[in-house]
Amino acid sequence: MIRLDGVRVDAEDRVVLHPLDLELTDPFTVLVGPNGSGKSTLLRLLDGLVLPSAGRVLVDGIDPEQRLKDLRRHVGFVFTDPDAQLVMPTAVEDVALSLRRTGVRDRQAAARALLAAAGLGELAERSVRDISSGQRQLLALTTVLATEPAVLLADEPTTLLDLRTARRVADVLRDPPAHVRQVVVATHDLDLAARADRALWIEDGRVHADGTAAEVLTAYRGSA
Repeated sequence: MIRLDGVRVDAEDRVVLHPLDLELTDPFTVLVGPNGSGKSTLLRLLDGLVLPSAGRVLVDGIDPEQRLKDLRRHVGFVFTDPDAQLVMPTAVEDVALSLRRTGVRDRQAAARALLAAAGLGELAERSVRDISSGQRQLLALTTVLATEPAVLLADEPTTLLDLRTARRVADVLRDPPAHVRQVVVATHDLDLAARADRALWIEDGRVHADGTAAEVLTAYRGSA
């Protein structure tokens, strides 16, 4: 369970996220809203990438301010730009790097198996700079899942993708590996958002609507 108690985030002379009390328990939650609404800030609070100016965040009982290393072992974060998290020369090396903390002995073989399962097996020895942006995003998602997180966070994971690849990413987020208990995604992709169990509409640093995806997206579309 993810819990926020009176959480507020300030940046310089403005409030980015107004005081918020929130519990997230659904398997798949999406955050929707315009640019600058605070949804990415809310998402980053859950991985300790942003710390609250007031209040407390708990992710399965872990407080990011007190146990950041424990949190990073528990939570996986997928960025909008896959180049922000692909650091090794080849695809197989990137996945193998993520497997270091899982206890897998033959990381190369395990990495190849994960790539194959993601439909990226033929790219194992390819440079990550020589594959398409969609393939890089799928690879970034695979590297994060290789760490076996219990909570998966993704910030605009389909923004740079064509329709086909966006659907593949959405399929993984909707039906992740068994070790993932919760998925939280910030997105402008309303097709992806429609597949969630719960949606929050964030605007001006506040939650404007909270409910099923159908309820919230109907309200959000009506505001345009």
